[in-house]
Amino acid sequence: MRQEYIITVYSENHIGLLTRITIVFTRRKVNIESLTVSESAIPGVFKFTIVIKATKELTIKIVNQIEKQIDVLKAFYHTNEEMIYQEIALYKVPTEALYENDTIEKIVRNAGARILEITREYTVIEKTGHKEETQALFEELNKFKVMQFIRSGRVALTRDPIERLSEFLKERDAFLNSLD
Repeated sequence: MRQEYIITVYSENHIGLLTRITIVFTRRKVNIESLTVSESAIPGVFKFTIVIKATKELTIKIVNQIEKQIDVLKAFYHTNEEMIYQEIALYKVPTEALYENDTIEKIVRNAGARILEITREYTVIEKTGHKEETQALFEELNKFKVMQFIRSGRVALTRDPIERLSEFLKERDAFLNSLD
């Protein structure tokens, strides 16, 4: 059964690694729904957060293929229930719609969004949440002719209190030290 999985990949910052990782998905004909890359809490280590829809078996194969990449330290896969995650969305609406009545202001307040910038021509609104929430706000605001809309990739942390990458690195370092 296909479901949404979040794959986290930890690596050092090397040129070309993103291309090599995306090729793993392409070869298996799996579309990347969302991709975010940033520094992690460990100095010098970067975290890729990749969202896909696939079977568990295919997801495991993809993670194993990613881990074979020379610059990858470790890769994991998780279900949405195992993660705490958010996305950010920005909406640009005509400012005149804001002044015509207080509907947009009520929509923004009820959605837990906030206004980032107001000019004579446009107003930029920010919403953080799950894709369904940011999409629902888009649909509400689009009644007022959204001029631009963008949603980020997912950012996610595990619910597990133990950082599995840190544990992996400690075990790896202990093993390497035992060889000396």
